[in-house]
Amino acid sequence: MGSAATPAIPAQHGSPRHLAGLRRFNVAPAPLAQELLLSCCHSRRWAERVTAHRPYPTLDALLAAADEAGYDLSRTEIDEALAAESSAAPHPDAPPAAHTALRAAHAAYESRFGHAFVISLDGVRPGERLDQVLAGIRSRLGNEPEEERVIAADELRRLARARLTCGIAVS
Repeated sequence: MGSAATPAIPAQHGSPRHLAGLRRFNVAPAPLAQELLLSCCHSRRWAERVTAHRPYPTLDALLAAADEAGYDLSRTEIDEALAAESSAAPHPDAPPAAHTALRAAHAAYESRFGHAFVISLDGVRPGERLDQVLAGIRSRLGNEPEEERVIAADELRRLARARLTCGIAVS
């Protein structure tokens, strides 16, 4: 599911928190900017590339640059980013059967594809996340490895975008 949760309601890109966070990101020393970016997507090249193109006039410009850098990742760089992801557990209050079902689904996925299942849950209400993850794993288990690599790379970009939006708001 990815190692960081995403907000249930999309953030307002022009909010004062985002604007202040973007200003801090634009002037931060490169190592600090890269640290924030690596918490969004664990590809060193991606983080370096997004950092190198600062300053960004708007959050949307930053997100567009992050998307573009994500599309340029090599197979090895995608593997690097996927290797840093982990399968998230359901909410601790979820019934034991949900924990068992999710653990089994993650194990089957990781056995087939060799990395954690990644999916962006941006915009999905908390009560629907478990069902969304289970349905996603079940549908993607039937993919051929190369087809799944393309889907996982797209989900990494979506996760990075959501994490970056949240990270800028709190930076």
